[in-house]
Order: sequence, then structure tokens, then C-alpha cells
Amino acid sequence: MNAPLSPASLTPGLGSRIRTRRRIVDLTLDQIATAAGLSTSFLSQVERDLATPSVRSLAKIAHALNMPMQYFVDTADASVSRSEQRQFFGLAGSPCSFAHLTAPLPHGQLQSILVRMPAGSQQPAVTTHALEESLFVIAGELTLALESETLVLHAGDAAYYPSNQVHHWTNRGAVETTVVWTGTPRLL
Repeated sequence: MNAPLSPASLTPGLGSRIRTRRRIVDLTLDQIATAAGLSTSFLSQVERDLATPSVRSLAKIAHALNMPMQYFVDTADASVSRSEQRQFFGLAGSPCSFAHLTAPLPHGQLQSILVRMPAGSQQPAVTTHALEESLFVIAGELTLALESETLVLHAGDAAYYPSNQVHHWTNRGAVETTVVWTGTPRLL
């Protein structure tokens, strides 16, 4: 967990971005170092690009500066996801496999995920989380259960709903369902 970040994943001038943000919020090196639980000398080295923080240290610095950690990584103005590079992953308790369609932008909140749902499976109910979601069914059939209604979606159908209500998906069909999920804030 304390392994240094890969320099390739860091914003060029990470230190200057930290220093600029610190000055914008009008805090001293000592104040940020104390809030982040780091030494002032280490933070000074980071700001001068003489030291590379671990993921944990960068998370603490970002928190002390009231910024998401993504602000300091992935400087792209756009996010491109190539199909040949896409990797699916699983989550404990879920029958689905997931692949990121978007990488985080520095201040981005929106996330899109490609979801493959096996025939006859159900995604566990999701308790409320802030903001909104949309689904687009690429293939198969998906039953979307919301607090107030149940919707059956087929290939080409889409749904948009506030995610501050309990909801879950079911694939009652005989074939795998493929869905593009888009939502805010980023969850995975």
C-alpha cells in the first residue's frame, strides 16, 4: 500500500500542482504536512519534485488540500478506451464481469462501465449512493427493479434514473446480457 506511484502515472509537475493548490487555499507547508500526517521536509521535497509520494501519501495530501486524488494523476483532456486493451474484472458477491470504458479525468465524476451479466443471474441490490445513473442494453434483456417500478429493457433500450433509491438488475433471459452503465459519482 505504501509503494511509490509510477512516475508515468503522475501528472508532469506533480509537485508544482500540489504547491499551486496549497497556495490557492492559502495554507503553509507545515499546515498541509500536519493535516496529511507527513513531515514538512518530505512535503517540501514532493513539491520540488525531488521525492515521489506513495499512493497513501498522495491520498493524504489530496485530502488535506480538499481535492480528489485524480486531480494529480491522468492529465488527459479526453479518455479513450480501446477494445483490444479492455480487461474485465469481477467483484465479490456479483455474478457480473465489468470493464472500464472511461478513465478518470482530473476533475471527472462521470464513469462508464461495460457490464456482462450471465443468463439467469441477478446483481445484488445496490443501496443508495448519490446522484444518477443510466443504462443502455447492447444485447440481451435486463430487468431493472427500482423502488417504485420494475422495467424490462431489451437490446437498444435505455433507462435513466436517480441512484438515491435502492435498485438492482436481473437477467431473466437465456443468454448473457451486455449493458453500458454510466453514472456519477465514480464507483469503481
